[in-house]
Amino acid sequence: MQLSNNQIHYFISYAVAFVVSGCIAHWYLWPAIKDRAPKAALTPLLLYACLRVNGLMFLMPGLVSRELPKAFAVPTAYGDLAAAILALLAVWPVRAGNALAAPMLWLFNIVGLLDLIYANISTCKDHVDPTYLGVSYYLAVVNVPAMVVVHFLIFAYLLRRSPFRTGWLGISWRNQIRWISPLRRPFAGTAWRMQRAFPRNC
Repeated sequence: MQLSNNQIHYFISYAVAFVVSGCIAHWYLWPAIKDRAPKAALTPLLLYACLRVNGLMFLMPGLVSRELPKAFAVPTAYGDLAAAILALLAVWPVRAGNALAAPMLWLFNIVGLLDLIYANISTCKDHVDPTYLGVSYYLAVVNVPAMVVVHFLIFAYLLRRSPFRTGWLGISWRNQIRWISPLRRPFAGTAWRMQRAFPRNC
């Protein structure tokens, strides 16, 4: 497939933004978050991801060209909306240390990254000329590369969690036990009463 001059200029801008975002993550963000608790490390990244709701501008003629292919605009806009909602929903369990934190983080990260991968593939497959993007050009060429790097950071953080210091959900065993313990109390009481009714013979 032959690229137009507009697409070549777009991909150059995208590549430079991706490299710059990667350098910021490598030199500043990763050293700052890698050894911190999820609440402190991941909350800023999730809140930044919530701004992806701006992807709905792909559905607004006037802000974008009416020639912008629907095959690109509709899935990308609603994919960004879904990712933003999942990021917002993940903030509460992360800050509360709830057992839902890791599943929500994995769900957000997988859905959000797949949405960005689709958008990048669709740009070429559906012949999206960058001039069709209108004011959303800056969203696509600056925010998208930065968001890809954010997803990589969250994946790296989740995969780095030691199984000896954390549970399989990626949070501390203490918090998992604290979350599960109310569910165990009725069964604990039943077991105690059965022991009183049927004492063991020594």
